[in-house]
Amino acid sequence: MIKNITNVRGIKCWGAHTGVKSMKRDLAIIYSEVPAAAAVTLTQNKVRAEPIKITEKNLANNRAQVIICNAGNANACTGDQGREGAEAMVRATAEALGISEEDVIVASTGIIGVEFPTEDVVEGLKVNIPKLSGELKAGSFVANAILTTDTFAKEGFIDFEYDGVKINMGGVAKGSGMIHPNMATMLAFVVTDFNIDEKLLKEAVSYCVDRSFNMITVDGDTSTNDMVAVMANGLAGNRKVSSKDDPGYEVFLEKLLGILTHLAKLIVSDGEGASKFIEYRVTKARTEAIARIFIRAISDSTLVKTAMFGRDPNWGRIIAAAGNAGVSFNYKKVNLFIGDQNHLVQVLDKGNPVNFEKSYMKKLLRESHIRVQLELNTGEEEGIGWGSDLTTDYVMFNSVYST
Repeated sequence: MIKNITNVRGIKCWGAHTGVKSMKRDLAIIYSEVPAAAAVTLTQNKVRAEPIKITEKNLANNRAQVIICNAGNANACTGDQGREGAEAMVRATAEALGISEEDVIVASTGIIGVEFPTEDVVEGLKVNIPKLSGELKAGSFVANAILTTDTFAKEGFIDFEYDGVKINMGGVAKGSGMIHPNMATMLAFVVTDFNIDEKLLKEAVSYCVDRSFNMITVDGDTSTNDMVAVMANGLAGNRKVSSKDDPGYEVFLEKLLGILTHLAKLIVSDGEGASKFIEYRVTKARTEAIARIFIRAISDSTLVKTAMFGRDPNWGRIIAAAGNAGVSFNYKKVNLFIGDQNHLVQVLDKGNPVNFEKSYMKKLLRESHIRVQLELNTGEEEGIGWGSDLTTDYVMFNSVYST
């Protein structure tokens, strides 16, 4: 049986067309019937969209009850008019639901620097909030209503047993270009009925985002609107998890990381113009943090991306990118492997080139899923990240996007 965010206890939602986008849904609402513990990670871009500023202020108490998001207009670099528009969204939502304005998470996605269509969005909220539903189709409507250049909706759902009850967790995400989160245009909204302390949820979200959304890249651009928001309303009825020492915290962390990673990988697989999904692993590192630094440096290299697109086994580009990671790096210690999902070919052994059959390697690099593994041989920790290639289609698409 297919499940989505509507299978989380107490969650109702809706996605609708308000006219901001032509003939497509462009407004999403995710509502919890009770106040929920809430946490967000937000873009680190110094240019921040108006809804990002409001959400950061509203989430100071780590509580929320509804997530609203419009698509088609980023409401970024829109001045006082945009700020007033975002405030009007929050006000209209709070009034329609009978909740505090502080309990509203607001997000936007779309083109930057275009006047915000306040009247259309606010009217859309007033018309569609009464339609909130727990039906499966409502969750699908939401997943589609937050899309911009995406080619498919991105959803995830898991359930698991804890403390004698079934826990539900579901999420939606959007993102295809402008992807290099630092907390693209990327958004992710996750809801669960797990009962967890508000401050502990914030720590869990930060930990999991660092290892999921912050480990993906499509084009190296961090958006003005990046947001990951999680609400946990506690309606599953499990014993409240209030400490990292509670075994339930590790269970929750594992499940949350799983669903965020799933959504993050869907974003990469939908990268604008991308023809390849690339998994990067850095192993035998001194710390996990160092491994992740290397991954981000390699996966974001334009030369590495284009080599993957051209099926060029030019491993020197990978080593050069690693040398630019900004941390200590002795290539004479490292081993490097390149291949597809099923076969890895060693191309470097303790800094020494390894002869390999280039025609075979090119055959592997024709596959849509590629793997790159770098062994540092300086410790026992490892990291993993995901990226795409950089194609001529990406250049063509983004050269005419706003027109």
